[in-house]
Amino acid sequence: MNDGAGMATQGRNDPGLSTQELEHAFHDMLLIRRFEEKAGQLYGMGLIGGFCHLYIGQEAVVVGVQLALKQGDKIITSYRDHGQMLAAGMDPKGVMAELTGRATGYSHGKGGSMHMFSREKNFYGGHGIVGAQVALGIGLAFANKYRGTDEVSVAYFGEGASNQGQVYESFNIAALHKLPCIFVIENNRYGMGTSVERASASKELWRNGEPWGIPGKQIDGMDVSAVNAATKEAVAHCRAGNGPYLLEMSTYRYRGHSMSDPAKYRARTEVDEIRQKRDPIDHVRNALLAAGVEEENLKKIEAGVKAVVAEATEFAETSPEPDPSELYTDVLVEA
Repeated sequence: MNDGAGMATQGRNDPGLSTQELEHAFHDMLLIRRFEEKAGQLYGMGLIGGFCHLYIGQEAVVVGVQLALKQGDKIITSYRDHGQMLAAGMDPKGVMAELTGRATGYSHGKGGSMHMFSREKNFYGGHGIVGAQVALGIGLAFANKYRGTDEVSVAYFGEGASNQGQVYESFNIAALHKLPCIFVIENNRYGMGTSVERASASKELWRNGEPWGIPGKQIDGMDVSAVNAATKEAVAHCRAGNGPYLLEMSTYRYRGHSMSDPAKYRARTEVDEIRQKRDPIDHVRNALLAAGVEEENLKKIEAGVKAVVAEATEFAETSPEPDPSELYTDVLVEA
């Protein structure tokens, strides 16, 4: 793993987060994992329709980033967005209700998996158009700078979107105006069904901002402590008025691109090896046990997460569907 100066970044052997922070990370990562597993079950039962992109395997990225942010910092991402919502503190009941198309969901049952927002939690979507959120992300950063705050914007996108024209245009504008935006590439190796090795001439995506003078780093995205350390550095860079920063998180998704993808383009043994040797939640669990945290305490966290997901599921399944009259609301703004 390298940064713009060719130096090694923080990896799995670094102490990183405190025990308390690791417990927080363990809870949030496990919540995302169990929530997404339940969402997959509900999709299979026909209770969730449309597209549904699960975040299973990538939990360390968003949790490590979120732990480095403060109140007021803004995040925006693509359609693989449930993890970002939960890490930002959005209510699992509202998220699950939206997934199942219920009136109690964050978008009143009309947005579904890819279109949820929460100004209260500074989460600005959830966007179905590949790469489109990056330009919106620098817009959030521009607003922060215009208002004279030290808040930052985090724009997540995948390696499949990293070579889009609008991404490079966003790099240019962000660098030109020194916007406080952290670009986070979640490189999970496959853009839909195509390996990044076959799709990108650039093999070091963290260097994609160099023509505009944007510093970058490649991080082990399966290590929440490494993610957090790198994000803190990027946040400090942005808050100091030095402009944008680019982080490439080397991660992996265990499921297909979406629930309709059987993922036949990769060997099952590849997925199993990552699960067994590099699972981000197992890594945190082992770190906590090594720090002296009792197994019983971890079981309590697991039980609490299980209860939260069960409550969210029951809330969604028992909530009403939107009234047909909702077809005509939230379409135009009345003058």
